[in-house]
Amino acid sequence: MRLGLALGYWGREPTRDHLDLAVEAERLGYASVWTAEAWGSDAFTPLTWIAAHTSRIRLGTAIAQMAARTPTATAMHALTLDHLSGGRMMLGLGLSGPQVVEGWYGRPFPASPLTATREYVDVVRQVLRREAPVNLAGRYHSHPYAGPDGTGLGRPLKAITHPLRPDLPVLLGAEGPKNIAQTTRIADGWLPLYWSPTRLDAYRAAIADAPKDFVIAPMARASVCRDVTEGLLPVKAMLGFYIGGMGHAARNFHADLMARMGYEEQARRIQQLFLAGRRAEAVRAVPDSFADEISLVGPKERIAERLELWRSGPVTDLLVTAADLHTLRVLADLNS
Repeated sequence: MRLGLALGYWGREPTRDHLDLAVEAERLGYASVWTAEAWGSDAFTPLTWIAAHTSRIRLGTAIAQMAARTPTATAMHALTLDHLSGGRMMLGLGLSGPQVVEGWYGRPFPASPLTATREYVDVVRQVLRREAPVNLAGRYHSHPYAGPDGTGLGRPLKAITHPLRPDLPVLLGAEGPKNIAQTTRIADGWLPLYWSPTRLDAYRAAIADAPKDFVIAPMARASVCRDVTEGLLPVKAMLGFYIGGMGHAARNFHADLMARMGYEEQARRIQQLFLAGRRAEAVRAVPDSFADEISLVGPKERIAERLELWRSGPVTDLLVTAADLHTLRVLADLNS
């Protein structure tokens, strides 16, 4: 099992230590570093900055949001950064949810998310392969554009720049069982949001037909600390926000995932509290047990024991979110 560093996205202002963490991760032998985006900082610019200060570590987006760019624009970002970094780019994509797609990007959330995802990946693959001009008569993505408000003057085009790698890895962030199953068919890997090494039945059917070289790269908060309860507080804060606020009361993919993992009553309670404006109570309502099983928190000896659970399953890459260099070094030592 390889280790990766998941840096996420910026908060109120740029996170000043991301570059230091990435450089140290490369020195320690981490296989990859990943950036993300929500509705603030973008995923590609910080990754390019990191690429300029490193030479070996692989560079991934976990995730770049599909609604943020057309698939051809995303493919342009990926092929450009792949060239600049000497072939280190990995493109992680996600559809997000109605709240973000419609509220931030001002676009309709697709009625068929699976179809929209499949078409998006198809176009990206066509750009990267560069075997012919991009051509797709899709429900959500048409190349050339064929809508009633078009001019009819568009023509199929190939990328001017020849991609460095036509097989540049494409990974997908997927949460629902059907979406995960499709991911095993159309992508090179899967980026789970929450992963519990003790609840493999929650994923087993969806990944049953995954190819042997399929990448499974979940993210987990990691913190070497004495007090487990205190160390879990950032995990609970993240869960409270995602489960309570990253979606509508009637349609929240993160809350649905927590429910499928055996915490349905607690997930709905967190939603109710958060949407009622009682955010601190929503965070406290996150069960310590759930926060603990999807993270690596505690003294070194405890983390070493729990790390074995992650190694024993189908995970190929563990993407750790760590806020300090000490935790990065401890995990590198334990995984060596």
